[in-house]
Amino acid sequence: MACMPNLRISEAAALLGVSDDTVRRWIDLKRLPVTEQGGRMAVDGRELAAFAQQLAESPEPGTTTAASARNRMRGIVTRVLKDGVMAQVEMQAGPFRVVSLMSREAADELGLEPGVVAVASIKSTHVVVEIPES
Repeated sequence: MACMPNLRISEAAALLGVSDDTVRRWIDLKRLPVTEQGGRMAVDGRELAAFAQQLAESPEPGTTTAASARNRMRGIVTRVLKDGVMAQVEMQAGPFRVVSLMSREAADELGLEPGVVAVASIKSTHVVVEIPES
């Protein structure tokens, strides 16, 4: 079993693409936990990996005021087929049946299942599914 490394502040900063001072501020703010190793602060590799994922999470987009997609159809999800990686989502939007292929992760995050009201944004051959405001 491999040992998880403890990384120096400068190594953690380089991996995150920020300055050493930024990493120190995150430590001071208790956003990034540290340990002491040989009289120096060190960041546990697992903690740094989890922190890097948090930094990479996309912020909520909020309500959009405009979009490049011209065809937006509100409908109801009628079927969701998922495997380990992908999902096929079928919607009925008025007389139109819309099918979208997306990652399983996206379908799970949107909570897509039969009965959910959603909006299909169609641009060319690409279909993006969004959840409308209530």
